[in-house]
Amino acid sequence: MGAHLSQQLGRHAGKSPYARHGYGAAFRPRTHLSQHGGVYDGRKMHECHQCQKAFTTSASLTRHRRIHTGEKPYECRDCGKAFNDPSALRSHARTHLKEKPFDCSQCGNAFRTLSALKIHMRVHTGERPYKCGECGKAYGRSCHLIAHKRTHTGERPYECQDCGKAFQHPSHLKEHVRNHTGEKPYACALCGKAFRWKSNFNLHKKNHTVEKTYACKECGKAFGDLVSRRKHVRTHSVKKPVECRQCGKAFRNQSILKTHMNSHTGEKPYACDLCGKAFSASSNLTAHRKIHTQERRYECAACGKVFGDYLSRRRHMSVHLVKKRVECRQCGKAFRNQSTLKTHMRSHTGEKPYECDHCGKAFSIGSNLNVHRRIHTGEKPYECLACGKAFSDHSSLRSHVKTHRGEKLFASSVWKRLQ
Repeated sequence: MGAHLSQQLGRHAGKSPYARHGYGAAFRPRTHLSQHGGVYDGRKMHECHQCQKAFTTSASLTRHRRIHTGEKPYECRDCGKAFNDPSALRSHARTHLKEKPFDCSQCGNAFRTLSALKIHMRVHTGERPYKCGECGKAYGRSCHLIAHKRTHTGERPYECQDCGKAFQHPSHLKEHVRNHTGEKPYACALCGKAFRWKSNFNLHKKNHTVEKTYACKECGKAFGDLVSRRKHVRTHSVKKPVECRQCGKAFRNQSILKTHMNSHTGEKPYACDLCGKAFSASSNLTAHRKIHTQERRYECAACGKVFGDYLSRRRHMSVHLVKKRVECRQCGKAFRNQSTLKTHMRSHTGEKPYECDHCGKAFSIGSNLNVHRRIHTGEKPYECLACGKAFSDHSSLRSHVKTHRGEKLFASSVWKRLQ
């Protein structure tokens, strides 16, 4: 694999006619070869007066000084972003062209820079050159090692200026700040709907891939099943004096609007006292409770899944009506689109592209990484209504809730909160 990597990188880098024998370094212009000579006889004549770092060429010193001065003379013509080095500008320019000239021959992924390809190849070679001196854990990227070291030191250098909450990684701070700004950077190109989190955006995109054959004659909106369209058609015949300020949807009264607002806030105040599953609307909880309290007569003929009411089964049936056009060549399973197939293929290849920047643990699905991250951040969004104990994932809450079964105090306190 190592020899293959050398060939792969050599193909992109090309051979230089000015390669210096014995060292393996290559420089195209002859002037660079003569400057390079200073590296081997140990002379570094050009010293920075601010930090005493020394360089073999004046050009290297000039580039270095920009770190202290903040000078960024290389500006992108497309977006105006400035850089202190021409190579950084060249790499950035490819983001506008969407040019990715460096292909991985192992998996077909393409990259904008040779260095990005080198880092990626470690996924295939298993190379982890960055080792923690404290616990011996190794990483494929230096930034992951830096982030990991903070788990030993407890350092949280990235602080929110609005609330003072501190984070170990800049990306976590960036995500947190959106709670204050309300920024929704992930916009759907098909319908314009915007999202705060990428995971929610990815879920939304799947709505567009489903074939929608039931169209409303009044407004043209299409639905995946007949029941959904019928429900929607009623909205045209009823007067709705109350409007949601966030999305413009109108409702008959304030109580329905209040329930609707849970879809924007993510609040799920209606929790099942038997299994802990939570819902944004009380009607959904009522339908769910039937699963525990009565015989589940509504079974899907296609997959055997059972439901507490007829409408839930009808809604579920639309899943089977969707055409699955893409098939896995290894096991024969069919999927709606290429992205779903791509995720499935990881079960065959063992690929885990979602890596935790705290500890390096990798996952095949992005949502599993999100749940795992809470171990490091300490976030526990799922709270038990009976005792107040909080959990990082929903399944742990559901398991915990079962320990309260039969407790009269638990039943009464939960029911009071649900009314």
